[in-house]
Amino acid sequence: MALAVPGKERLRGQLLRFVLVGGFCALLDYGSYQLLRAIGMDGPGWVDLARAISFVIGTTTAYVLNKRFTFNATGGLRQVSSFILLYGTTFFIAVGVNRLMLLVLPEAAWQSTLAWVISQGAATTINFVMLKLVVFREKHEEPARSAE
Repeated sequence: MALAVPGKERLRGQLLRFVLVGGFCALLDYGSYQLLRAIGMDGPGWVDLARAISFVIGTTTAYVLNKRFTFNATGGLRQVSSFILLYGTTFFIAVGVNRLMLLVLPEAAWQSTLAWVISQGAATTINFVMLKLVVFREKHEEPARSAE
């Protein structure tokens, strides 16, 4: 009979909530990306701007939901600064990977969707690891030292 390990259970819960929040934010991101492309942001240069705008919409929503529901964090300016730095970095990764995939994938009806999925997957993987380890890291209290 295996005993539950609190740290592993907490990580599983966070990962599950991250996936649910991420799924919702990804739908919001993808939906806004497709909407922007449908209203005319589909040409050279415009598609990159559409991807950038959709990334910002999804990212802002992800910050609010992950802070509250995934990691139950209560940080201040340091946390917001770390988040902005992380998502600024993954912004360029997402837009760059999307551009690369549009160049290398064969032209087909599914090309933009697959490019978006690949770029989102790269950004999401980086984001979970860095959110967990850096942005919303848990503070561990050190045991009290006895005066000798």
